[in-house]
Amino acid sequence: MTPFDRLHPAVQHHIVNSLGWSELRPLQEAAIAPVLSGVHTLLLAPTAGGKTEAAIFPVLSRMLDQGWPPLSVLYLCPVKALLNNLETRLRAYADLLGRRVAVWHGDVKDHERRKIQAEPPDILLTTPESLEVVLVSRRVDHRSFFKQLRVVVVDEIHAFAGDDRGWHLLALLERVSHLSKQAPQRIGLSATVGNPDALLQWLAPGSQADRKVVNVAGTSNREADVQVDYVGSLENAARVISRLHRGEKRLVFCDSRSQVEELAGALRVLEVDTFVSHSSLSVDERHRAESAFAQGTNCVIVATSTLELGVDVGDLDRVIQIDAPYTVAAFLQRLGRTGRRTGAKPNCLFLATTEDAFLRALGLLELWQAGYVEPVWPPPKPYHVVAQQIMALALQEGGVGRATWSEWLSRFLETAEIAAEDSAKLVRFMIEAGFLSDDDGLLWLGEKGETRFGRRNFLELFSIFNSPPMFTVLFGRKELGQVHQLTFQVHSDGPRTLSLGGRYWRVSHVDWERRQAYVEPSELQGRSRWAGTGQPVHMALGQAVAAVLEDTGSLLQLSQRAQARLSEVRAEHPWAEPESMCLVRQADRVTWWTFGGQLLNVALAHALKQDGCEATYDNFAVRFPRGFSLDEAKKAVTLLVERQDTPLETPFTPELRDSIKFVECLPEDLALAMLQERFDQAAKWRVLAKKDIRTTTVVEG
Repeated sequence: MTPFDRLHPAVQHHIVNSLGWSELRPLQEAAIAPVLSGVHTLLLAPTAGGKTEAAIFPVLSRMLDQGWPPLSVLYLCPVKALLNNLETRLRAYADLLGRRVAVWHGDVKDHERRKIQAEPPDILLTTPESLEVVLVSRRVDHRSFFKQLRVVVVDEIHAFAGDDRGWHLLALLERVSHLSKQAPQRIGLSATVGNPDALLQWLAPGSQADRKVVNVAGTSNREADVQVDYVGSLENAARVISRLHRGEKRLVFCDSRSQVEELAGALRVLEVDTFVSHSSLSVDERHRAESAFAQGTNCVIVATSTLELGVDVGDLDRVIQIDAPYTVAAFLQRLGRTGRRTGAKPNCLFLATTEDAFLRALGLLELWQAGYVEPVWPPPKPYHVVAQQIMALALQEGGVGRATWSEWLSRFLETAEIAAEDSAKLVRFMIEAGFLSDDDGLLWLGEKGETRFGRRNFLELFSIFNSPPMFTVLFGRKELGQVHQLTFQVHSDGPRTLSLGGRYWRVSHVDWERRQAYVEPSELQGRSRWAGTGQPVHMALGQAVAAVLEDTGSLLQLSQRAQARLSEVRAEHPWAEPESMCLVRQADRVTWWTFGGQLLNVALAHALKQDGCEATYDNFAVRFPRGFSLDEAKKAVTLLVERQDTPLETPFTPELRDSIKFVECLPEDLALAMLQERFDQAAKWRVLAKKDIRTTTVVEG
């Protein structure tokens, strides 16, 4: 019997006859047995590898075989755009079998939500934040709504697990499991990660059920067409894009919304048919752009990582990357958007606009060629998520027992390694500070908790991240999207123009109270602002850059411009060597080239400061104060090496501390312990400290 033969006859029939499929993909075949048997499963495959169908076909088969009543399947995604995209596909599959699918997120109207509550679907698609809304809503009978739940599918799980949103998700799944009659099977869908077994263990913690990782190898490095060009500016990148691959559909990735807007505006000036997609565009604007692009031919869509996560924009000819992402995993996602047609190769063209981005791209490809993919590790000690969950549980249950709240989150607390004494200390502090009140052992939101998080029906309690102050941009009654309020503080009387959707708009009126801006089309160029900072380079990538500079890497196709720029950069860094730490004196400044990544370098700079040396840092180096000699610098580094087993400390500014939502609910010692453990670079420092210390002087001219 083949795996396909194990599916319910109705599912088999519709795969062959309604969908017209002659065969399943390898991942879809391999997923049938573990999903049908109910084991916790992680499905790994590149973008467009058929992960959704690999999970949903055997789930639908079980639903029919066992006669599951609704709501039996919860399908979670990181972004609304992906939910909307998946709804059409999953609804089509379910309709063939007489089953129903619904989606619940912030853009779903109230009457649609009431219908879901009155008649739960078989499969509900939602985000963690919207699931939190369902759980705390007084309109929903939670026990009745979730009691038949059999399966939870988490799509793009790698996008959750590496930050606190993953902890929020895990806690929500524990609460949902507590409400259902049985412990639901958990199925994760992911692109390639470096530690799949650990990721599955994290998704299904403390469970006695079996677990199975199903991994299908992606395209080999030799099969992909990857090229690097150094263009020096975004304006030059627009010129290259306008001239290359005319007649083809090109997806261009940028790593910021501001960069997307600037590039899209430049392409339109060059008369390139250009569309835009990023998270700050309205749903209608983004959907219109993605639909038009999917139907077009000779066109470009410029996007942030929102189009990295599997949203379907049709068949692509080319992927172009402005500068470089910060992880191999992100690059693999983007590369996987191409090469879907028979005989076509996955491809990616890097257009570097700065030297740092150029080196990052080369280092990234060095890691990719070596088969390296970053492991995904959740940040340690999420005390602030525990605080948020206690408050949410109090809302959900109309008060939760001080001695029993942890029963709802026992596996979450165990996985996060939150000690019972720390939980008790946290609750005591929240009561003393007024975030919680204790009424004879029943916890409820205190006066400060109500004041701080109760506005707009507790909207601030549903997300684990702080929301920047955003203004909605309107053209008449049509919503275009959102921009940061700093956009309107550039000039005292408001900016002349802003950019949104790759077009320029003149601001006619700003309503500060309602946080709305009214605009009209403009021919004058403008600029919008959004909150956000660049990601830090991690140590593996920093060391790969050192290997590139040392000329030990087996680089891919470089343009003539890129070859020339690489030769110049290598000539400027002749001391670069991954196997040593080099102190370089140039003019009156000594630079310590660690290639250790920003998080390690900030800790090293802080350690030097504690020894009386005011050093600065970036992703690749630590810089001593002007006037420091090579001997003084080497002595300072040697002292650090001698203390290599002592944990490095990272400076915690008020801005860093306050950037973590709900940190105000924590006692000071727990807040500092959490921050210190998250930024502790001791293990990386021990690796670096084993290397030789070399010194050299560069004579200019």
